[in-house]
Amino acid sequence: MKRHLPLGLLVLAIIGVQLLTRATDTAFYLTPLTMTAYYSLVIVGLCLLMGYAGQISLGHAGFFAIGGYLSAMLTTKNLVPFKDNSLISLCDELGLLVHGQDMFGSAFTHVQPWAACVCAVLVTIVVAYAIGIPVLKLKGHYLAMATLGFGIIVYRLALAFPLFGEADGISDVPGFPILPGLAVSGDFSSRVSNYYLAWGMVALAVWLLVNLIHSRVGRALKAIHGAEGAANATGINTSRYKLNTFVLSAVLASIAGIFLTHYNGGIGPSEAGIMKSVRYVAIVAIGGMANLWGALTMGALLNIMSLRGMFGSYDDAVFGAILIVIMLFAPQGLLGISLPAAFKRILRRGE
Repeated sequence: MKRHLPLGLLVLAIIGVQLLTRATDTAFYLTPLTMTAYYSLVIVGLCLLMGYAGQISLGHAGFFAIGGYLSAMLTTKNLVPFKDNSLISLCDELGLLVHGQDMFGSAFTHVQPWAACVCAVLVTIVVAYAIGIPVLKLKGHYLAMATLGFGIIVYRLALAFPLFGEADGISDVPGFPILPGLAVSGDFSSRVSNYYLAWGMVALAVWLLVNLIHSRVGRALKAIHGAEGAANATGINTSRYKLNTFVLSAVLASIAGIFLTHYNGGIGPSEAGIMKSVRYVAIVAIGGMANLWGALTMGALLNIMSLRGMFGSYDDAVFGAILIVIMLFAPQGLLGISLPAAFKRILRRGE
C-alpha cells in the first residue's frame, strides 16, 4: 500500500482539482461529484473486505439499499394512523418524530431523519451479522454466490414490496438537518456545502481505514488473506475478524445509501441491482484489491464518468468488461500494473 500511496494521492488530487474547477463553472457538476463521494464510501469498505480480509462480496448493493430504503421509509411514511401505539408514543416523547402537514393540509408525522439514520444502521448491523455468520464459513466462489443470492433477495424485495414503492421506489425524502442552514439535499443553494460534506465523510472513512490497516487488526487481516489456516494456527480468531470486517464494510455501504437517498430525495430498486454490486467489485479490482488509495482513485474517476453518461447505454457492459480484463491481465489493479509483466501474461495466454 505504501508503494502506491503517493501515486494514488497525486492522481486523486489532479482529478479532484480538474473536476472541482469545472464544478465551480457549472453547478450541474456538483451533483455527480457529490454522488461519487457517497459511492466511494461503498468502494473503500469493500476494498477493506476484499483486499485485506480476502472475502469476496457481490451483495454490497443490498446493504446500500437497506440503509437507503429504511431511512426513506421511516422519514416519509405517515405515522398519524399509529399515534395510539405505545412505541410511537414513546418515540414522540423522546423527540424522535416530526409533526407537520402534507400538501393537502392533513396532519403528517414521520421519524426524524437522524433517528431514521441510526435505526437503518442498526438494522444493517443486525442483517450483516445474520448473513455473515453462516456465509463467511464459505470460501471462494461459494462465498461470492452466497452474497450474490443475498443481493438478489434485497433487490426483489425492493422491487415487489408495496411499502418500498415497488418499481417506483420512494420519493420526497427530506434532507438531513446537519447545521443551521445546511441540510443533506439536492437544493441548488446547498450543493457546494454538500459536496464538501460528502467528501469530508470519505476522507474520515479513509483515515479510519488506513489507521485500521496499519494496526494490529490490519496485520491480522493480512495474515488471514495470505494464509487463513496458518493465521488460525497462530491464535488469530479468523472467524471474528472476517465477520467484523464484513459488518464494518456493510455499515459503510449502508451509510452511503442513507446519505445519498436523502441527498437525491429518493431511492429506486436499481440501487439494489446485481450490476451495482458488480460495479463496486470491478472498481475495487481495477484500483487494486489491497490498495485503498487506488480503489478510491479509480472509483472517483469511473463513477464520475458513469454519472456523466460517458458510457451511454453500455454502462453495465463497460464495468463487466473492466472486471474481466483486470482479472485476466492486471490482477493487482491498474495502478500496480507492470507493463512488461502484462505483455508477458498476454503472450502466455495466446500460446
